[in-house]
Amino acid sequence: MRPHGSPQELEARRRRALTLLRQGLGVRAVAERIGCSAGSVSRWQAAVASGGARALRAKPAPGRPRLLNSRQRARLLKLLGQGAEAHGYGTPLWTLPRVADLIVRTFGVHYHPAHVWKVLRGERWSCQKPERRARERDDAAIERWRTERWPHIKKRPAGRS
Repeated sequence: MRPHGSPQELEARRRRALTLLRQGLGVRAVAERIGCSAGSVSRWQAAVASGGARALRAKPAPGRPRLLNSRQRARLLKLLGQGAEAHGYGTPLWTLPRVADLIVRTFGVHYHPAHVWKVLRGERWSCQKPERRARERDDAAIERWRTERWPHIKKRPAGRS
């Protein structure tokens, strides 16, 4: 499993491990210091022995490139923060089809609504449901009923008055 961090951060971590090895620390000590397995440190050491320091360079991330770059994703979060009503929707809820529509209108990039959640999860957004409450709800009346009326209705154990 790939560790967290950008390719440049991971390269810096590998270079730090190489520096510590050159200072005379053992493989396990280096692994503890930088927070990885001893096997990884040994693998990096072998890579440097066979390919030189270039073997530790950051490699491009595999897979298809993102459709929205980091600047566009940051702008998308700002737009979502304005609320759905600010973008012409009748309710303040963001749904996946609405977010997909906003992405198309703003950036010209098409995402299937079922895949928009991957973009949002990548930006540390989570799915949340609004509380369902009646608009006519009167919290003060509910609290009065709970404190005044409910104790008289509630059953009491037999033998106690």
